[in-house]
Amino acid sequence: MRLSALVCAAAAAALVLPAAASAQDRPFTYQDMLNVNRLSDPQVSPDGDQVVYGLRTTPLSGGSSSLYILDLDGESEPRRLAISDDGASTARWSADGQLFFLSNRSGSSQVWRTDEAGEVAVQVTDLPVDVQTYQLSPAADRIAVAAAVFPDCPDLACTAARLDEEPDNSGTLYTQLFVRHWDQWTDGTRNHVFVMDLSGQGVADGEPVWATRDFDGDTPSRPFGDESAFTFTPDGNGIVFASREAGTSEPWSTDFDIYLQPIEAEGLGERVNLTDSNPAWDAGPVFSPDGRTMAYRAMSRPGFEADQWQIMLRDMDTGQVRQIAANWDRSPDSLQWSANGNSLYATAYDTGQVKLFEIDVISGSVIPITGEGHVAAVEQTPSGFILAMDSLTSPVALYRKTFRGREMPIRITDHNPQLDDLAFGEPEQFTFQGWNDETVHGYVIKPANYVEGGTYPVAFLIHGGPQGSFGNSWSYRWNPSTYTGAGYAVVMIDFHGSVGYGQAFTDAISGHWGDRPLEDLQKGWEHALDTYEFLDGGRACALGASYGGYMINWIAGNWPDAFQCMVNHDGVFDTRFMGYSTEELWFTEWENRGSPWERGTTYEEFNPVNHVQNWRTPMMVIQGGRDYRVPTDQSIAAFTALQRRGIESQFLYFPDENHWVLQPRNSLRWHTEVFGWLDRHIGEGAE
Repeated sequence: MRLSALVCAAAAAALVLPAAASAQDRPFTYQDMLNVNRLSDPQVSPDGDQVVYGLRTTPLSGGSSSLYILDLDGESEPRRLAISDDGASTARWSADGQLFFLSNRSGSSQVWRTDEAGEVAVQVTDLPVDVQTYQLSPAADRIAVAAAVFPDCPDLACTAARLDEEPDNSGTLYTQLFVRHWDQWTDGTRNHVFVMDLSGQGVADGEPVWATRDFDGDTPSRPFGDESAFTFTPDGNGIVFASREAGTSEPWSTDFDIYLQPIEAEGLGERVNLTDSNPAWDAGPVFSPDGRTMAYRAMSRPGFEADQWQIMLRDMDTGQVRQIAANWDRSPDSLQWSANGNSLYATAYDTGQVKLFEIDVISGSVIPITGEGHVAAVEQTPSGFILAMDSLTSPVALYRKTFRGREMPIRITDHNPQLDDLAFGEPEQFTFQGWNDETVHGYVIKPANYVEGGTYPVAFLIHGGPQGSFGNSWSYRWNPSTYTGAGYAVVMIDFHGSVGYGQAFTDAISGHWGDRPLEDLQKGWEHALDTYEFLDGGRACALGASYGGYMINWIAGNWPDAFQCMVNHDGVFDTRFMGYSTEELWFTEWENRGSPWERGTTYEEFNPVNHVQNWRTPMMVIQGGRDYRVPTDQSIAAFTALQRRGIESQFLYFPDENHWVLQPRNSLRWHTEVFGWLDRHIGEGAE
């Protein structure tokens, strides 16, 4: 099926940094950022002629989410699908070219499909519970859906009835962890997968088969799992899913396995654990075009969520498993097979970029396909790829790229023309010798409308994770261009522990939260001040969230005179209590070399609470009330310490936000307060 589209010339541009802005251009601001139209989730049709994607428009003024479609003929412009009027998301093509999507138009989240014009919506599922996500079988004759259900219920109707019950008291009794996870209190439900046949009219037919019945775990996993956690077998007679058996060790276990569940005419066949021999994380099963090989990713160290992903191939006939690209010192994201089955495609962090790579399944050789920028999503066409890409100075747009590695991606969408005449700061990547005399990378970004010979106050941004990166990518939470647009220069250091520089570099932070990264930050700051004369080291503010917020607390006591102000968002204040109050215990136990009551750990060695007597720098503390990763008491304790010591301080609290500030109006308040704090201490309002 081909969804018809209007024909008009589409703007095309290579993914390059913008030319230096003229002095008359208005700088990009955080208000501009909040009104950026946000593109996501591209899906190319089976014939490669069209791509459908989601677009969230003008979020700050309320906005809406819609599905758009674009003919890939090089002459058309995107058009909004009419089915978006009543809500539509998560569009997926079936092998025969039908377009399915999720919608709440019936009163709950269900699967729907549309006609050739994208105007008529036909309901596919009508379940008594919400559909979270879904997968279509290779022959488009079955659909697998994920839903949150009570495991002890015999059917979906039981779950729906229980959810509608109004208890006569508010008490909840817990007998094991998790009590809460990310931003939700545990309610007794688990995510499970159900399979239904599709009739000739493309509508779910018959009773759903509970494919993961009696499995004690979530599929997809909570809180961030998606449909990549499960897929149909090539013949459509079973599903393969990646999940972790909960038991009593769920909060400190990373033992996710991949299971094969046959679905036979008379019911479920015997479930087989395909990765039982690996006690660490296994994820992302994808089948080769001929159906004979399953590729997946595997970690090797139990309990370590930032271990390197290795690429594994399993022969589905013999059960033989082999690793490929074993010498590639990068950690690939989700895998895709090439159409001929000779290669796999994967994205991976690489020295401040997120690139697309091709991996030969025979030789294991790895070739980069893209260069600068951040590849957020990959879809294949007969001639190459459709890529969702962004950078430090450009939000996500779609690009066309041929299979030839030397050709630059060409932009094929432009949903943010309002940014074309705005001034962005010019980024530059640099290196220096950090801890252990090893090479460390960072970025410096000039203020928008930079004038040669001027000096500028500095926002020193520290990333979270800690196994993360502040590289060449766009962000709606920590966007360097909002600072450069306000007249600040920006310095960001990918300290030891960051990703994209080899696994040994990432491993270096575990058990060393307070020494090796701090040394990198100190040396990187010194290098930047020595190298870039436009940086005013006497007017600088350090800002960070999560681990970055921890580092703000650590700097306050161990490098107290480096900055004129600080901003700590959801940062760890007491590492020992963090080990008792966070939810994913595998993280704190790996990073601190054990549980908080054990000897030989590093909870106290790098605990900011032990250095409060040295605090003297003004600090703004920010916290989300639904953050159960770094709970609220951590920020209240930091603010209490500041107030009790008589240090200038503020506490900004969002009761309805989690570890991140996601609601547009709350984000506006966040930026208004933070930029007011910076202006007061290092900007034009500073005394």
